[in-house]
Amino acid sequence: MRPPASVSLARCSARTTHAMNPDTRRPSLHVTALSLGAGAAARLSGWSAICPAGLSLIVDEEGDLKTGLLRVLAGETAADAGTVRWNDADNRAWPPAQYKDALFWRDPRAPWPEVSPAHWAQDLAARHPRWSAADWQAHGQGLGLTEHLHKEMFRLSAGSRRKVLLAAALASGAPLTLIDEPEAALDWASIRYLRAALADEAARSAKAGRVIVVAHHEPMPGVPWAQVLRLP
Repeated sequence: MRPPASVSLARCSARTTHAMNPDTRRPSLHVTALSLGAGAAARLSGWSAICPAGLSLIVDEEGDLKTGLLRVLAGETAADAGTVRWNDADNRAWPPAQYKDALFWRDPRAPWPEVSPAHWAQDLAARHPRWSAADWQAHGQGLGLTEHLHKEMFRLSAGSRRKVLLAAALASGAPLTLIDEPEAALDWASIRYLRAALADEAARSAKAGRVIVVAHHEPMPGVPWAQVLRLP
């Protein structure tokens, strides 16, 4: 694992981006005039962004918008207005099974199935053609999960369940990968490992055309983000 590159974060408004890679003529994920919450009390109004291949960070300092936004990007819920286009097609027009196969997303607050991380990983490997067993093992070891992989999920701490989700997200190889609150409930050693893993993934994902969108309540230094977006 290479150490995270030293970069300064680009600070962006909700409607603008600053990309380290300026070629966004063929974006994989294109969000236009998105609104969450109807009428004058809309929680998010007219939000637009382009997420190219590589890593994009969405910063939501208040923490009350990002999960709802990710759920819309995942096609799990509908926005009140606006469009989300994936590979030049509205995500609502994709066959659900096809979009689900191209996507890795799991709300970290959702109830977990009563299976072990190892069993869950087997299900994910069957769903995602680009799943990497080597990455799953490496991230599991790096995040200190090795001794927990055969325990049922409900026996794991909140931090360990978050580590399982992160290891799976990175190993999935999913063309569109959405990650919410990656550092929540993690110890400092795991945070350092995660940032190094994301830094390592940045170059690979940009080359492979993989879009990874991470949402957090504060900036995450040490990761070469393609762009940083701030929600209002």
